[in-house]
Amino acid sequence: MGSAKEIQQYLKRFSELDAKRFAVVKVGGAVLRDELQDLASSLTFLQQVGLTPIVLHGAGPQLDEELSVAGIEKQTVNGLRVTSPKALGIVRRVFQQQNLKLVEALQAMDTRATSVASGVFMASYLDRDTLGMVGKVESINLAPIEAGLRANSIPVIASLGESDEGQILNINADVAANELVRVLQPYKIVFLTGTGGLLDGEGKVIDSINLSTEYEHLMAQPWINGGMRLKIEQIADLLSDLPLTSSVSITRPSELAKELFTHKGSGTLVRRGERVLRFESWEGVDQARMRELIESSFGRTLVPDYFARTAPYRIYVSENYRAAMILTMEEGLPYLDKFAVLDDAQGEGLGRAVWQVMREENPQLFWRSRHNNQINIFYYAESDGCLKQPKWKVFWYGLDGSFDTIARCVAHCAGRQPTLVD
Repeated sequence: MGSAKEIQQYLKRFSELDAKRFAVVKVGGAVLRDELQDLASSLTFLQQVGLTPIVLHGAGPQLDEELSVAGIEKQTVNGLRVTSPKALGIVRRVFQQQNLKLVEALQAMDTRATSVASGVFMASYLDRDTLGMVGKVESINLAPIEAGLRANSIPVIASLGESDEGQILNINADVAANELVRVLQPYKIVFLTGTGGLLDGEGKVIDSINLSTEYEHLMAQPWINGGMRLKIEQIADLLSDLPLTSSVSITRPSELAKELFTHKGSGTLVRRGERVLRFESWEGVDQARMRELIESSFGRTLVPDYFARTAPYRIYVSENYRAAMILTMEEGLPYLDKFAVLDDAQGEGLGRAVWQVMREENPQLFWRSRHNNQINIFYYAESDGCLKQPKWKVFWYGLDGSFDTIARCVAHCAGRQPTLVD
């Protein structure tokens, strides 16, 4: 799945959180229908490593089927299911069935799980004349959730609301999940889907989105359709109410552990992110914070005169100094002198966000990397070529491909003096 170091890094990070702030996992009805075993297996793994997610599920496809059998035609208004009193009886029964289905699948794997079919979402009628028995969340009752967590049992929550008078109301599962997240303020919000993430115009999964730097560009793409546009807007709105450290992951049930415990992940990771600051000299750069970032990232000491002897061409740094790139001009070409990302920013997509800002402004670049550098996988994907040397790998993109140009770059990398010491 990933290196032991990666897994331990994430496990330590998650284990230090208050139990109810680890993760809210939203499961669609289609996942319960088609991928129940993968879902139960992934949730079981989390419990086995000492983590207890809070699971909330929908039941859309199952409701469609049962209502059709009952001769009740599906009606929606602004994406919300119109629910008559007759339909509500079916809604309640289907939600209870699907809730117990997941709980029983978990218990069959010796995983502790608690059914929470109602009692969490205190609600009022959203628009009784138009939508019928559809609820608007007024408050969240955390008691059933906290009881499960204290017992190290996974709370499995159905998105049914309850009025002050005890009337059960139908609540859209995505709406319920968002309201629950706003109260819990979790570190991770996970949406499990069959597609495994948000898809780009070519049908490929978008691996990460840094909203601070990519939102406007992304929303301007012609392949962003109505449903996807709404989803991204909802995620952006949700993250605006959460701590900067919170993130949304969209992935498949079978890939949940890989998404949570590896830098590469598996799916789409969305974060509010940080603005990327740009400089063309050391003026305006907080050199103390930059030194701390570089030394922490590399685990080595930066030479005392680094800033005096290094003439930067361009500097890119996240606003909280958690990721940075320093470019110099060598052999008439931009050279990547330092690419530093703090451990606690690994897997957030922050380093990639800084890289993308840099790449938009620099059509040519060359750099070197040690053979055992874990980021080389990323470098291979981003480069046009790589030449292995005894001590280094030399990467480049955007060069004309001539032997002389590449030879000059390789020679420069071989003769470059080190700026980090053990």
